Amino acid sequence: MEHATHLTDTASPREVREPGARRVALVQIASPESESPADRIARVEELLRRTGPVDLFVLPELWSAGYFSFEQYEERAEPLDGPTVQMAQRVARDLGAAVHVGSIVERGADGALHNTAMLVDPSGEIAQTYRKIHVFGYQSLESQLLTPGSSLSVVDGPLGATASTTCYDLRFPGLWEELSARGAEAVVVPAAWPAARREHWRLLTQARAVEHQVWVVAVNACGAQGDVQLGGFSRVVDPSGRIIAECGDTEDVLIVEVDPGKVAEVRGEFPVIADRLSIDDYRALARD
Repeated sequence: MEHATHLTDTASPREVREPGARRVALVQIASPESESPADRIARVEELLRRTGPVDLFVLPELWSAGYFSFEQYEERAEPLDGPTVQMAQRVARDLGAAVHVGSIVERGADGALHNTAMLVDPSGEIAQTYRKIHVFGYQSLESQLLTPGSSLSVVDGPLGATASTTCYDLRFPGLWEELSARGAEAVVVPAAWPAARREHWRLLTQARAVEHQVWVVAVNACGAQGDVQLGGFSRVVDPSGRIIAECGDTEDVLIVEVDPGKVAEVRGEFPVIADRLSIDDYRALARD
């Protein structure tokens, strides 16, 4: 795996830089039931601060609340300026790095709960919010407890034009087609994807990168939550579908070199995006 460094307690990141490259830290963590959200937020803040200079940190889905702690969603819900985001903002300002918070259980102004992903810019401002559109119902209470989102955004970030999706969204290529149509060059995917369907995770992260010729930065949770084992294997996939780096199934911080210019290079060499028709064009085709 090229230009990737695993950070452990006994080793420091190795400096391997390419012109124009950005350093992305995949922060793959567990959310054990024995650890309170406050303690986990403090632990993760310490971890981010000792990781070293990077341009972007990315965390998993609902890591502070614990995805499978459904009975705790109401209690652990927080506003957009709650403790998880405040921690990310402190780290961003102090280290001059963007922080993709992963996602939180957000309590909206109307009291509804959402699975909300956020990107914090290096000045500590919230640059992007995304409320998960495809809330999950298979062996999960997420779809019963959380309200799906109704908007998409693509914003400027360390990796170029950046979009967020969350976990189950990987299975819906129409969503990704719309993001690439809106100009996305990189898509961040925080997840709490179970180990039982790890091969789907591997397949779909590569497929979405190839289909839409985007960087896919996918950060999964690990460890056990109740009787569910989370899958880990956070990874970065380049716009040609090549796996640049990948974690294992335990806690890890993996620092990866990402070249935002690769998108234009791949799209110029193999113009799938330019050749693609719109959904309306496909619907207008005659039926035999």
